[in-house]
Amino acid sequence: MDEFSPDEKYEQFVELFTRNEASLRAFVRGMVPSWHDAEEVVQEVALVAWRKFDEFEIGTSFINWVCTIARFKSLAHLRKTSRDRLSFQSDLIEIMAEEGIEEVELRKREHDALEKCLTRLPAKQRDLVNLAYTPGISIKSEAERVGIKPGTFYMRLNRIRAVLHDCINREISREEPA
Repeated sequence: MDEFSPDEKYEQFVELFTRNEASLRAFVRGMVPSWHDAEEVVQEVALVAWRKFDEFEIGTSFINWVCTIARFKSLAHLRKTSRDRLSFQSDLIEIMAEEGIEEVELRKREHDALEKCLTRLPAKQRDLVNLAYTPGISIKSEAERVGIKPGTFYMRLNRIRAVLHDCINREISREEPA
């Protein structure tokens, strides 16, 4: 990591951290009792990860590396707050952490597969999916705008979802080692 200037190092860290922050938050939230606790732990993880970023090996999994830090920070947080009624035992946290890392990796593979599968859809179908998941858009009003019934819109969308689901499963099964 020494071959980078301080600015390049900082930019690389911020890019990796922000790309993986949602997965990290989900991982931490699975180990601590509240969103407030998760926010506190994620902030601590960010600080430790930045301080230790020189130890991170480029080309390895950043999310696995930062989740390892998160596991230890979550355990420390739970020990610190163990007098609360909602604290978990350390061995349970370890099990949850292991399963959490696997879950983060699976969600990442699913997301990557979804991106590939979306690009394979015809443009009209892709537009329909994007429209359906755009915040603030009323499917009913959009269906009427394009001249179809809302029920027809939903049926088309469900068919597309089934196609995407099958495509995602095929993509993921191709990635799994034989």
